[in-house]
Amino acid sequence: MYAKCGVIDDARKLFDMMMEKDLTTWTVMIGAYAACGNANESLVLFDQMQEHGILPDKISMVTFVNACAKLGAMNKAKVIHDLIRKQYHSLDVILGTAVIDMYAKCGSIDSAREIFDKMRDKNVISWSAMIAAYGYHGQGQKALELFPLIHSGLVQEGLEIFSLMQEKYFIKPDVKHYTCMVDLLGRVGKLDQALNMIENMKVEKDVGLWAALLSACRIYNHVEMAQKAAESLIEIQPHKPSHYVMLSNIYAKAGKWENMANIRAQMTLKRPQKLKSLVQKLEDSGYVPDTEFVLHDVSEELKLGNLYAHSEKLAIAYGLISRGLRSQ
Repeated sequence: MYAKCGVIDDARKLFDMMMEKDLTTWTVMIGAYAACGNANESLVLFDQMQEHGILPDKISMVTFVNACAKLGAMNKAKVIHDLIRKQYHSLDVILGTAVIDMYAKCGSIDSAREIFDKMRDKNVISWSAMIAAYGYHGQGQKALELFPLIHSGLVQEGLEIFSLMQEKYFIKPDVKHYTCMVDLLGRVGKLDQALNMIENMKVEKDVGLWAALLSACRIYNHVEMAQKAAESLIEIQPHKPSHYVMLSNIYAKAGKWENMANIRAQMTLKRPQKLKSLVQKLEDSGYVPDTEFVLHDVSEELKLGNLYAHSEKLAIAYGLISRGLRSQ
């Protein structure tokens, strides 16, 4: 309480008055000094604790490691690391990440990387600590090289969990599980692996599954696979404009204007009755589409179709439909 209120001297007086101190008592006092910026006193207490025959556990060891990191003392870092090695065969995620940060702040980026490579389990914080360590030491290129590997590590972990579901826990994956895996693989560009998973799954495919693949195809500009995903979406929901729009945008990004115009034309043919009514009223009121500024190299008929399916007209049609539904 005293430490968290910033009254570190009163906390120390109370600590010194205690006839008996356990590991928690020592850890709290050591952590209090580290938190207030007096890491040196933290490590003095750490030595005294050992002299009293009290051995730290993993939780308290994290506190000591963090104190050493703040002090930046390499000699103390090695002592603490040796103590950790004697007590534990391997580093868990929390303690391992703290040791990485400790070595980095004590000036040994190579030791930090060695710990990082030996860790069997890593989470996002572990990866971030190692990337930040390279940043501390001005090794931006190595930080950039490490960054993409974060996703690869998480993908592998996801695949292992997905496999354990079935092999260890006998949980039969449904379409939502497969959608998560497709999304995971798609985010790191493993599109072929994602499509292969879809083609080999034995449960019924739904909109969310194909939408996850299509979204990844858009990010990585994989036109052929995007077409397959979009066609599957359109087959399930033939009257939903967003599927056509996403595919047409992918075609546009790839410079395939004819393909884009064709998909827009398909969307126009399937557009709702309210949009058809809106277009007819526009024409009756004297509206004449100006195709001069449609830069795509397509026929005049397709240019008209594109203008009729313009997003502003779609928005107006949607607004009228919504207003009509509310009035009913």
